[in-house]
Amino acid sequence: MSHTVIALHCQALIKDNIVRATILVGDSGVGKTSLLVQFDQGKFIPGSFSATVGIGFTNKVVTVDNVKVKLQIWDTAGQERFRSVTHAYYRDAHALLLLYDITSKSSFDNIRAWLTEIHEYAQSDVVIMLLGNKADMSSDRAIRRDEGERLAREYSVPFMETSAKTGVNVDLAFTAVAKELKHRAVQHPSEPKFQIHEYIEAQKEKSGCCSYF
Repeated sequence: MSHTVIALHCQALIKDNIVRATILVGDSGVGKTSLLVQFDQGKFIPGSFSATVGIGFTNKVVTVDNVKVKLQIWDTAGQERFRSVTHAYYRDAHALLLLYDITSKSSFDNIRAWLTEIHEYAQSDVVIMLLGNKADMSSDRAIRRDEGERLAREYSVPFMETSAKTGVNVDLAFTAVAKELKHRAVQHPSEPKFQIHEYIEAQKEKSGCCSYF
């Protein structure tokens, strides 16, 4: 194989492997690390993780329409004392998954403050998704699903409830983000814009797991 052919092959691989930084944010204890482990390893580790100190990091490749999207997923600490560290990562983020715990009213009440920080430090076109985590704990629910939906509509961001324990909607959340990022990277002018809200709604209907959405 000639050097020219090798070079072209390498360029094609680079072109087909889109790299995008995705950050998990939200209060401490909402399940960010568990959500990441469920998506990355497909399992839930019983017992609570110790609070993330600073920043955790995982790479995960998602194939979208035959294009590989490499998500560099950053798991951030939710405690106030680490907030300045988190701010430093916002600027380079392509997507932000903002989590609250459906059994914790305070974590939901703090979502507006998180969104204020995101709008202050992140790029204006960053992809934001709101996730109500721990949907498996419906008997302890403090935040109704329609409250999450209403807040998401107010900020024009997609929303779904997830469970890091059962895996419900975890892959869908990351896949929807990966699809949005892929379309932004390689979309041709003649192609219709990808509608992340419509994609999520279509997947809801297909799954039939309405109780978790």
